[in-house]
Amino acid sequence: MEPLELLEEAPGLPRWELPAELERLYGGPLGFDEPCLVANFVQTLDGVVAIPDVPGSNALVADGSEQDKFLMGLLRACADAIVIGSGTMLASEKGRWRPEGPHPASAELFRELRASRGRPELPEVAVVTTGGSFDPAHPLVQSGALVLTTERAAADIRAAVPPVAEVVAVNEGDAVNLAEAVAVLRGRGHRLILSEAGPHVTGELVASRLVDELFLTVSPLIAGRFADPRLSLVEGVELLPEVRVEGELRSVRRAGSHLMLRYAFPRM
Repeated sequence: MEPLELLEEAPGLPRWELPAELERLYGGPLGFDEPCLVANFVQTLDGVVAIPDVPGSNALVADGSEQDKFLMGLLRACADAIVIGSGTMLASEKGRWRPEGPHPASAELFRELRASRGRPELPEVAVVTTGGSFDPAHPLVQSGALVLTTERAAADIRAAVPPVAEVVAVNEGDAVNLAEAVAVLRGRGHRLILSEAGPHVTGELVASRLVDELFLTVSPLIAGRFADPRLSLVEGVELLPEVRVEGELRSVRRAGSHLMLRYAFPRM
């Protein structure tokens, strides 16, 4: 794989000790101020991140970029916990959300990074769900996952999942309170949380001011829109004009015609 090309980076960013080959492939150092919640997305030039009716649309949107897959794996390797929604889980029938999943060639480097930071071999994967679209037979659940749900849904989910899956009732009500879900993860010692959840969960995270950083890959494709629903980065909430959420550009990297952008958001 050709390394990412660093075009611009803000001075004074956190810097972790990365394996030398990882730092070379990333195009420089990487680190985070902890605690931190990081979201990762890839989108087309016209802002489409997913086409629900198209299987594997995430890979289509990314235009098969190996560097985007590498970046996804690298962020997973940095994370203590990865958060997804049940819809994201259903969209990946065999997904385990392991660092080496998107970029197997870097598996040993990812393991080396986690070992050097004193982290377990794999990050914990947490599924946020109210039970409606939850699949207890999914390989992720069968191999062990943390399920964050409501008091109302917890009993039914516990009865359906194997003992290796842990179910935590985060709050009462009809929806999972994401601020409380993040607090649960913090209470488990997870300082760096990576969100790979879909646009609706991301919308709630952004509106609740829970996202500290966003890694956004912009692919050179244009998806277009007509009648079918094509999702953007944030769905289900309206921000402007009443609510201003502004990112601060931290770095710009390039892989051919793909741009890898990193933004920080002020903590409330």
